[in-house]
Amino acid sequence: MTASESVPPGEPAIRIIAMPADANPSGDIFGGWIMSMMDMAGGTTAFRRAGGRVATVAVETIEFHRPVTIGDEVSCYTEILRVGRSSIAVRVDVWVRSMRDGDPVKVTEGVFTFVALDANKRPRPVDQPPA
Repeated sequence: MTASESVPPGEPAIRIIAMPADANPSGDIFGGWIMSMMDMAGGTTAFRRAGGRVATVAVETIEFHRPVTIGDEVSCYTEILRVGRSSIAVRVDVWVRSMRDGDPVKVTEGVFTFVALDANKRPRPVDQPPA
């Protein structure tokens, strides 16, 4: 992460406050909780692009840059990287605004791949409406 990097434009796909139930005894938020927020954000973006149900099939990469603490405002920004026949790869960047200082900081980033599903939960082409 470079000093020139700024919060992505637009609205986040998901925004939530990190709560005590999501933390370890030291007050740091579990990485699995962050990953689940990223999955929901990426899934929301993939759902919109696919025009229907999607399922996570892979997490290509994930990097945790800084810890998240209780009370932090967690925002997940998404960008579609590629669209295949039935799959959609979504980059998810997690930014945090601390209660202590108001400057947003990127804490995590990753790439999630989703597959579009039909009514029978079988893969379908992305550009074809669900049956």
